[in-house]
Amino acid sequence: MKYILLVYSPEANWTKEEWTECVGTSMSICEELAGKQQLITASPLHKVATGATVRVREGRSLVTSGPFAETTEQLGGFYLLDVPNLDVAIAIASRLPPAKKGTVEIRPLFPIDGLPRDRISETPNPRSGLKKFMLICYDDEVAWANAGADALKAAMQEAIELTHELDARGQYLSASPLHPSSAATSVRIRHGKRSVTDGPFAETREVLGGYYLILAKDLDEALEIAGRHSGAGVGAVEVREVFDLSTLDLPVNSHLSSVSN
Repeated sequence: MKYILLVYSPEANWTKEEWTECVGTSMSICEELAGKQQLITASPLHKVATGATVRVREGRSLVTSGPFAETTEQLGGFYLLDVPNLDVAIAIASRLPPAKKGTVEIRPLFPIDGLPRDRISETPNPRSGLKKFMLICYDDEVAWANAGADALKAAMQEAIELTHELDARGQYLSASPLHPSSAATSVRIRHGKRSVTDGPFAETREVLGGYYLILAKDLDEALEIAGRHSGAGVGAVEVREVFDLSTLDLPVNSHLSSVSN
């Protein structure tokens, strides 16, 4: 079963030294998971202030700086796992350093036919000038329920067509819808004790419904792509650059920033 672990914590609560140590610990965990063939990929994201969110209303793209929602805990990174069951995913989430300061939300990926082959393990040619971006797709689940099954099916097909266009241009890495927010599990560690609750990390009208990992030359191009996602007309798409760990003074290996099994 494939899961995405969404790592939320208050950005202001991390010193540079703590964040660097957190990345080092995460790398060690990723090495272990990769050895068990349980890790697909993982990476921190650039700070929320560097991102932007796009919504499409009446044919117009509306872009705002910053995250989709103002929350005390911000999305700081993600893990994509392939593990036997939710219990294993919870055990892994409990070991992640941000669980002690924030929340790790676990969401199962929703299998969908017709997507291109994942290229998540490929590293962009430095001469191409392309960077990795994550498109975080937020859906209004009530609006989609009211629209009906045919409308949702058509939107999914439109989203699949976008992935193939990106793939043809060498800009597609990975994408997947997620199971509904009712299938989310949130994990926190406080004073050495684990708290596991059903439901997403934050109660909002628009909930995380899927993701894209793409290559783009800059934020503007990533936003243009995000604005073409079918969900942007109903919900919102937050665009965040994936952190290049090679810029850190760490013994970086391939397992945290680019792994595929």
